[in-house]
Amino acid sequence: MIYSMTGFAAGSRDLGFALLNIELKSVNSRYLDLTYRIGDELRFLEMPMRELIAAKVQRGKLECRVFLQSRSGAGRELQPNMALVAQLGRLAGEVRGAVADAAPLTVAEILRWPGVLADEALDADKLHGEALALLAALLADFVATRGREGARLESILREKLVRMREGAAAVAPLLPKVLTDYQDRLAARLREAVANLDEDRIRQELGVFAARIDVAEELARLTTHIDEVERVLGKGGAVGKRLDFLMQELNREANTLASKSVSTEITAIAMELKLLVEQMREQVQNLE
Repeated sequence: MIYSMTGFAAGSRDLGFALLNIELKSVNSRYLDLTYRIGDELRFLEMPMRELIAAKVQRGKLECRVFLQSRSGAGRELQPNMALVAQLGRLAGEVRGAVADAAPLTVAEILRWPGVLADEALDADKLHGEALALLAALLADFVATRGREGARLESILREKLVRMREGAAAVAPLLPKVLTDYQDRLAARLREAVANLDEDRIRQELGVFAARIDVAEELARLTTHIDEVERVLGKGGAVGKRLDFLMQELNREANTLASKSVSTEITAIAMELKLLVEQMREQVQNLE
């Protein structure tokens, strides 16, 4: 299975005094870019959650939002952290000793200081276990949504590959007639331009130009790259970077095919191939 880098999952866990909410959402990125929106009272969860996410997700700009939602009517008793209050008082006294006109801390400012008000219902060990259990369940859903989106993208890519293979196959039967017609036109122009040019010299010039416009190698490489894209898709996993490289190679061969074309039919096919590659590249940018 291949995975999209776009995903979303959200859920909550009832802790009695509050609801623990976790939300995951991700978009495209070259690497795993993990950011948090999390309150200070839950900051200790950041590292273990990061490890859990990194074990399941390899690429994408992922935002993890974690917050507690108070339950109406739930009894909660707040207790000040007196050790921290004493430390703040001591530090405030030292500052006022150095800066005489410094304003003293108010009670409201002290109570708003991070960590001063401790929630008796907020047990760190319980929160740790509940948060990681909730995150693990959400990650399963999150990865599943990315997998479903990845399957849709794979289907689109395979459909484009079929059309590319058909386009490449359509060029080969055209080549003999295209080369013959081009040689005839070129021979006529050479005879008109140089009346005394002998036939051997004309054949030499025709051979040189025929080699320049021969696209057999480009078609062979194009087919090889299409085969490789299908192989990578079948392998699954984190294939985005490999497929992005293959898109560059497919585009290179389509460009060369267009530049060497001396036929409107082959030029039209080459333009269609370039369009398909660009459409595929847009989808590949979404893959992990």
